Amino acid sequence: MDWKCCEFPHLSTFELYAILRARSSVFVVESSHVRLDVDGRDERAWHVFAVEPGGDRCDVVAYARVLLGEEDDADIVIDKVLTGLHRRDDETRNALIAHALTTVRARWPEHAIRISTSLDQRTFYESFGFRKTVGPFFEHGTPCIGMVRREAVAAPSGQSLPVF
Repeated sequence: MDWKCCEFPHLSTFELYAILRARSSVFVVESSHVRLDVDGRDERAWHVFAVEPGGDRCDVVAYARVLLGEEDDADIVIDKVLTGLHRRDDETRNALIAHALTTVRARWPEHAIRISTSLDQRTFYESFGFRKTVGPFFEHGTPCIGMVRREAVAAPSGQSLPVF
């Protein structure tokens, strides 16, 4: 598995296609989120992802989008977080969040980080220093909460956050 982090203009056509295929597979097919995934924000985002070679193509097995805040809200947003079906029982999700946090810390160390997640993922994100700020609320019929991480903390279980 190879980890990558880059801005939109630096994604290859194959990487972009693999990212969109993974997002469609998880959010549209598995989760039945019937809304446009390509929302016009990808062009201003950093894309953190892991790929595995798969014969004549490469598959994205983990992905998160990191968005810089706007003028009226400077917080960084991590969204579109996913792991492939065959990577959900290993440490891939932990590594994905650690890589996303490293990306944010390296580029915008003074900004808070926000996420929106299903209520059942609260403990997982708390292990990375996120705290509940809003909710629960329903998104696509699922109870969700908003969370924020305001200061640098260590990764769970004493692991250090990787550096790219």
